Amino acid sequence: MQRRWWTLLAVCLGVFMLLLDVTIVNVALPDIQRAFSASLADLQWVIDAYALVLAALLLTAGSIADSFGRRRLFAVGIGLFTVASLLCGLSGGWVFLAVARGIQGIGGAIMFATSLALLAQAFPPSRRGVAFGVFGAVTGVAVAVGPVLGGVLTSELSWRWIFYANLPLGMLALAVTLARVEESRDPQASRPDVPGFATFSAALACLVFGLVRSEPDGWESTLVVGVLVAAAVLLAVFVVVEARSSKPMFDLRLLRVPTFTGGLLAAWAISASIFSLLTYLVLYLQGVLGYSALQTGLRILPLSGAVFVAAGVAGRLSERVPVRWLIGPGFLLVGTGIMLMRGTTAGQGWLHFLPGFVVAGIGAGLINVPLASTAVSVVDPRHAGMASGANSTFRQLGIATGVAALGSIFTSRFASALADALAGTPLSGRSPELAKAFTGGRTGDVLAGIAPPQRGPAVHAMQHGFAAALNDICLVAGIVSLLAGAAAIILIRQRDVVAHHDAEPGRHPVAAG
Repeated sequence: MQRRWWTLLAVCLGVFMLLLDVTIVNVALPDIQRAFSASLADLQWVIDAYALVLAALLLTAGSIADSFGRRRLFAVGIGLFTVASLLCGLSGGWVFLAVARGIQGIGGAIMFATSLALLAQAFPPSRRGVAFGVFGAVTGVAVAVGPVLGGVLTSELSWRWIFYANLPLGMLALAVTLARVEESRDPQASRPDVPGFATFSAALACLVFGLVRSEPDGWESTLVVGVLVAAAVLLAVFVVVEARSSKPMFDLRLLRVPTFTGGLLAAWAISASIFSLLTYLVLYLQGVLGYSALQTGLRILPLSGAVFVAAGVAGRLSERVPVRWLIGPGFLLVGTGIMLMRGTTAGQGWLHFLPGFVVAGIGAGLINVPLASTAVSVVDPRHAGMASGANSTFRQLGIATGVAALGSIFTSRFASALADALAGTPLSGRSPELAKAFTGGRTGDVLAGIAPPQRGPAVHAMQHGFAAALNDICLVAGIVSLLAGAAAIILIRQRDVVAHHDAEPGRHPVAAG
């Protein structure tokens, strides 16, 4: 078998492991919450520790890969991710788990940053459509089997096995990479951009911390205002540093290419909308409707299955249909599907979500395949690491900010809806306590202290609050998707994708780097 196919196998194994881990973790969140008596904010950090580290390191990892070898860095990333998965399974508290997830993020950043670059280097332009199609199909399979596999492992064994499952995949991917993948690098690459990395990482950390703390501390608190202002200042400093650097980790001239910018917005939006929303849908299915992890995974299967089927269709269409007419309509379907999920009432069954799951899943599948190629298809192959890293950075940034922002909106709306539901009842004065207990993972303890005749109304009021909060964040996520669809249709242009093949050095803003 030719080396290019071994490269595709290694990349697909690594990315399959990464994406499988994301979908599996979502289904296991309620079990993790119970195991560690974790609050909703604690769960956000379990998710965001991974996404934040991944987003912060992706650009630097791409730059390092261009300099020191993409195959070498990809192998290091697989090793780190595999070891960190073992640590996650052995964790004894949510803090240790969050730290281990952060280490996973380091390995994941390296793999994400180098995966598309390895494919772009291994396959000539005429064959990249096939490679990206297979890549997208594998992505769909990971999304499809993740919830069910996570449900089986969590229900039949333990949530810890969702991390142990990565060990054989990681070892196989590492063996293929070391034995069969050809090395590639940019001979003109420079040393890593330390000032850029430091300012970008600090800006992201401040942004996510501020979003997570906005609900418990309040938007007007000195801490929240301070870290959000710091995030804005650090981001501005990052832009200045990159603009003045002769060898930046992110060439700001890439943003002059509308297709590249549109791809970044799309990468952020798909994660900030449906994939961030999935966290709270899982909590509703298990926390309100009382499903087990396996039952939840089976009920999410229509969503993940639709992603898989649509990704296969998009893979076949990607060589014949302009990517804007896959990504743009895909977002419109995602937004429509999320809007269909709205309107749930206290304790309403999961079938209410089924039409939205299918429609949103089809849209996400249409987006994933062409989105993977928008970054590297508008740059010279020697800049593939930087471009791939930027696109993947915005995907993870979407998860980090989406989960945090939707969580802030959710908890605020839950508290107000709960107070409305309990108004005029003997429990009206205890609504702040119940809201705090819910977000702090202590609902059972508080309900045990309520007189038995009043427990039923209290549970119903909490279900009402959860449904109202879920409806609100569905509205926000749906609007994000619809706006992203419009932006994709406007910004993503076919002439940008092919321009660099004929451009003279220095003429195209990407080729000039």
